[in-house]
Amino acid sequence: MKAEWQDQSTRLVELLGLSNKPVAVTFTNDEVEGLNPRKTWLCRAIKLAAEGQSFMIDRETSACPGGSWHCGFLPPPSGDTRRGLQWFLTRGEKLTHSLVSLERMFQLSSPPPTGISERLVIWPAETASLRPDLMLFICDAGQACRLIWLDHYWDGIPPKIELTGSLCHSAIAYPAVTGNTNLTLGDWTARREQKFASDAIFVTIPFERMDKLVQAIPLCSAGTAELEFPENIRRMMEGEEE
Repeated sequence: MKAEWQDQSTRLVELLGLSNKPVAVTFTNDEVEGLNPRKTWLCRAIKLAAEGQSFMIDRETSACPGGSWHCGFLPPPSGDTRRGLQWFLTRGEKLTHSLVSLERMFQLSSPPPTGISERLVIWPAETASLRPDLMLFICDAGQACRLIWLDHYWDGIPPKIELTGSLCHSAIAYPAVTGNTNLTLGDWTARREQKFASDAIFVTIPFERMDKLVQAIPLCSAGTAELEFPENIRRMMEGEEE
């Protein structure tokens, strides 16, 4: 019998025509049978998990210092390490103008989940044996639109989006800490270095929201419900076409 998240993955791939596999993300203190820690960048693990690979990452095997503190393996940098990060982000990576704009980026975003777990598992949802904390979708704009509407079909509460920031922060840490569904473009360095498709959008949904999202599929026109127009609106639209 398929686990709940495996069935959800299959249904959404078929519904949306996803070319990338939905990715399950789980924070855990336990070792996972059949997985060995693999040294990699977290943004690389996201891309390869959507292609079918599985990763168990810990403090020693997280290859990116920024990813290590964004996802909780290390405390936020201080002292000389922080000064080095400031130099890199403003003069090396050149993604923000000054120390002040960099500080705004840090202060106005959610805090990292420092110390949350010993390990982070990133793998295709269709084969994941652990309950996900997050379901991450790499999709195009149309598919992202449908996911967002299905997600807030029941409560109508617009998601509180954190669009910018590093990919590992906006696609993993932010939804994990806040419980908010998030849509992000990631950061330009991760997109370029990992060769994500130019139209790739990242949508992350906390797993506790997935059941309601799937229940909305037959009821919402972003799922399979038929789109209907009142007669007066239909006549108006037909008149515009003429």
